[in-house]
Amino acid sequence: MFAGSVGAVLTARMDLSRLREAYEMAGLEEANLADDPVAQFQQWFAEVEAAGYWEPNAMVLSTVAADGSPSARNVLLKRVDERGFVLFTNYTSDKASELEATHRAALTFSWTELRRQVRVVGDAQRLTDEESDRYWTTRPRGSQLGAWSSDQSAVVPDRATLERSFAEQQERWAGREVERPDHWGGYRVRPDTVEFWQGRPDRLHDRLRYRREQDGWVVERRAP
Repeated sequence: MFAGSVGAVLTARMDLSRLREAYEMAGLEEANLADDPVAQFQQWFAEVEAAGYWEPNAMVLSTVAADGSPSARNVLLKRVDERGFVLFTNYTSDKASELEATHRAALTFSWTELRRQVRVVGDAQRLTDEESDRYWTTRPRGSQLGAWSSDQSAVVPDRATLERSFAEQQERWAGREVERPDHWGGYRVRPDTVEFWQGRPDRLHDRLRYRREQDGWVVERRAP
């Protein structure tokens, strides 16, 4: 199975290489942009999905730690609409603590094989309990149990401790639905700026940024 998976990935990369060349030549022009950044993101995301990209919803979530240090990690985008970009986490985690302190976040989507990148900066706010509950019901049971088992970002003595905690939660919730814990839920990042980067020959890349103003979005071309 592993060898087959590697072969599939290599084949996909070869296909993506050809697509990359096409996108590099076509570039990104203001006249071809959607009216708002979410629509443009959804268009690009559909193209990345169609290309067979592995986990196209993977993104780097960047925050600021209490001592002012930058803090970044890979997470998964779970929903995007006109209100913003949604992710889920444990509210006791480092990223949640940092989001609660500043209510600011940056998201980076890196689709390097297609020479594409999207950068999002904006306000971050918790979802309502109802919104988190709706997503919770779609999670695999194992992931639900894992949310109860792990005090995310806390120091643990060894893996056996986590496995014992997971087994305890399996016993606790045996034969019934797993409820969403109060310490787990979502955040929505409402963008102030969204920049679309398309690689071009000779490093004359296209960088087009949507910037929110009171009456809508302004599009600016930035030097590569």
